[in-house]
Amino acid sequence: MMKSLPLLPRWPRWSRRSTLDAPSSLRVEVCPPSLRQSPASPWQRAMFWLLAPAPQDASPPSNRLHAVRGDFMALLDDIDTDAAGALRQRIADARSLRELWHLRAEAYRVIGLVYSQSVAEDRLARMNRHFPTRAPRSQFAPL
Repeated sequence: MMKSLPLLPRWPRWSRRSTLDAPSSLRVEVCPPSLRQSPASPWQRAMFWLLAPAPQDASPPSNRLHAVRGDFMALLDDIDTDAAGALRQRIADARSLRELWHLRAEAYRVIGLVYSQSVAEDRLARMNRHFPTRAPRSQFAPL
């Protein structure tokens, strides 16, 4: 009778974990702001509440654009490269929070090239407070 030899030793189940097994439910998605602007006056808010199907999906009022633009510029204060200069110009030319949201990837790249990925992640995490977030999807819900 032939006996089979184990080719690989049996490891305990806990030692076979990989980083791919980690649940991604800890990650919070940062979403782009809506194209609809939230109303500024009480009358507009009342009409918005009556007529809009999902008022929570609205973008923050456009009067916040200047402050968010200033925070984006502060990300690049200590970086003096051509790419940072071009990004500063794009930030200054941004007309909405949605345009600034799309510039996050470029800011991450510029900061990561000068410093490191962890510094870029830390700086961009501070900027994410300006944008809506979405709770992670359940693994049981359909996409």
